[in-house]
Amino acid sequence: MHLLVVEDNALLAGNLADGLELAGHSADFATDGVLGLHLALQHHYDVLIVDLGLPRMDGLELCRRLRACAPRRIPLLMLTARDSLGDKLAGFDSGADDYLVKPFALEELLARCSVLARRHTLHQDHVLAIGSLRLDRRARSAARDGQALGLHPAGYQILLALAEAHPRVLTRSELTQVLWQGEPPDSDALRSHCYQLRQKLDKPFARPMLLTVHGVGLRLDPQA
Repeated sequence: MHLLVVEDNALLAGNLADGLELAGHSADFATDGVLGLHLALQHHYDVLIVDLGLPRMDGLELCRRLRACAPRRIPLLMLTARDSLGDKLAGFDSGADDYLVKPFALEELLARCSVLARRHTLHQDHVLAIGSLRLDRRARSAARDGQALGLHPAGYQILLALAEAHPRVLTRSELTQVLWQGEPPDSDALRSHCYQLRQKLDKPFARPMLLTVHGVGLRLDPQA
């Protein structure tokens, strides 16, 4: 999983960073609500872990603004020392998906995050359609105009990420995160994978579907 942790306690944030890395996950960190909201809206995360008592913008307001502005529903776990029923209900009312009281075991945090990351896909159709493009999540296959594309696994991952984010543009850093969890090879492997994807997705057809938004990233054109 790729997580965003919004936590102003440096010791707790450091412990979370170590624990998440050991468990094979990656994370970005923010120490206040304003920065946390900015990161959440600019990047793709599987789950957000948000402390309730944050400087500049508290966790409840961050959650409310995220729900109002985000183009997709991002699973959010509220993390706090406040354990009253009223605090929990306020968290859920603001849009939180789960609530974990400090102190907590890292294993429980990871288990809850894993459930949240899976939950938002439970009611999705296995076939994702963008214009003439069809992606079968179960078969991990793609077709355009009924023609199977025969994608390399990396190409399929890029295309799936773009389709799930559509109509949003995905940045190079977000695509790098999809493929390598933030640790890409030394060479410009992403450029190579995108070139190979274009050979399958665009070259046999009249109009390209994979578009470059200069200075930003890539997106899919459903009209192609």
